[in-house]
Amino acid sequence: MELSDQQLERYARHIILHDVGGSGQRCLLASRVLLIGAGGIGSPAALYLAAAGVGHLGILDDDRVSLSNLQRQILYGTSDIGRSKGQAAAERLGAINPDVAVDVHEIRLDAGNAVSLLAGYDLILDGSDNFTTRLAVNEAAVALEIPLVSAAIGPFEGQLSVFKGYLPDRPCYQCLVPAPPADEAQKSCAETGVLGAVAGVMGSWAALEAMRELMNVGESLAGRMILFNARDAITRTVGLGKDPACAICSDPGMAHQSRPASISRG
Repeated sequence: MELSDQQLERYARHIILHDVGGSGQRCLLASRVLLIGAGGIGSPAALYLAAAGVGHLGILDDDRVSLSNLQRQILYGTSDIGRSKGQAAAERLGAINPDVAVDVHEIRLDAGNAVSLLAGYDLILDGSDNFTTRLAVNEAAVALEIPLVSAAIGPFEGQLSVFKGYLPDRPCYQCLVPAPPADEAQKSCAETGVLGAVAGVMGSWAALEAMRELMNVGESLAGRMILFNARDAITRTVGLGKDPACAICSDPGMAHQSRPASISRG
């Protein structure tokens, strides 16, 4: 793929980077990334991936924009209230970069459709807001052998990792969270609150990890997790090990079997 004169100018600050160059930019333009959720994490992630020239973005979200979203979901403006998040996101991303094709999936992800929705993408970026969806996405990503960038936020906290459970020495998300916690552990930000900029930090960081994976720049975050404490401005990295009892990734035969479950995106 030859870069046009406009693309050489648009992506000039990437191309002059030693670890990116023209080959890295061409890789981004040829890549397909699916974002699970276009909310607090998905909004900044989508903006940076589109600006970077990731050639094909999928947006999976069946929600509509509400006034309370606007404090952190920076893809949207006041005029978007009531609109489909997917359609509003596609319009905004297309205005940012016409190089980017956007597919909108206005559907709830469940055990019956997760594999079909993820198939064909090179990387999945999960910013969903409940454990059940995250476990379903993880299982499909392992089955399809697709890298999974997973970011989550709390009121003043964030966490981020890359999961490649299809590799023999790397954990999957279920190694970390074997089952959805009790209902009281899944309170939404409507109940607990969230500092808007925390979503911005973690969504931007998730986009960065997605680009590093797509271009194979630096050491993968797979097998490690970044923990961010915004209240005290503390960041630390911890190691993650593969769970030898994990039903999804420890036994290769299990990784390609779908377990029945009722799963929806909150």
